[in-house]
Amino acid sequence: MTKNLFQLMAELQERGESFALCTITSAKGSTPRHVGSKMLVFENGDFTGTVGGGELEHRVLDEAWIAITDGKPRNLSYSMTDPSRGDPGLCGGQVEVFVEPYLPAPRIIVIGGGHVGKAVAHLSKWLGFRVAVSDDRSEFCTPEMNPDADEFYPVTMSDLPQKANINRQTYLILTTRGVNTDVPGLPALLDSRAAYIGVIGSRRRWSMTVKGLLENGVSEEAIARIHSPIGLELQAETPEEIAVSILAEILMLRNEGSGRMMKEKA
Repeated sequence: MTKNLFQLMAELQERGESFALCTITSAKGSTPRHVGSKMLVFENGDFTGTVGGGELEHRVLDEAWIAITDGKPRNLSYSMTDPSRGDPGLCGGQVEVFVEPYLPAPRIIVIGGGHVGKAVAHLSKWLGFRVAVSDDRSEFCTPEMNPDADEFYPVTMSDLPQKANINRQTYLILTTRGVNTDVPGLPALLDSRAAYIGVIGSRRRWSMTVKGLLENGVSEEAIARIHSPIGLELQAETPEEIAVSILAEILMLRNEGSGRMMKEKA
């Protein structure tokens, strides 16, 4: 039996995948499809259903893929009268299409399950993120060690992308042991679609990591994706304070904040 769009949407949400639902909300005059017609657009570029085919559908698909990336819905309005003026058809009507992106719940993967990693996992869970912990030391990657985590990946950093679905709603926080862990592990993460990659440590540690990555053939453009030293400058010392600094930076970037004190904004 062919699955309907809503069954497909439920399955996509269950798998943590992004998609967009495109629905005709208004159709006046002669149009290729009626009000309520739907098209489901997948993150990989595929789609099912139709809002009319042709140039109209092509334009809606382009907007849907952008919506999946930026997470913002949009209401599209098209006149289908005169292609010479840029209209996507000439059947004579007007059509409006609502494009609604559906993104998976934001997830934080803490790589390194020690004291700071545990504090980051705890605060992330309290802030409403889905939380995963990964560590190549299996004893640090258990519910007993990190009770706030929803998922556990006791694998090396380079193997993590093969085990976990790292998408645009995934934030990677590396509370790792040092350069010898980061240099071989980071390249695989840089090939992922993660929204954020942050590495804990001092500026000296980061400069040594950059040196190692460059020597291993990683481009400067790829390295520029990484936030390190990680977090906002709060003079944090304890694992809990460091966790606040890290999550504050992620919230600032996610919500497009400035990081300034509120009284300065006034």
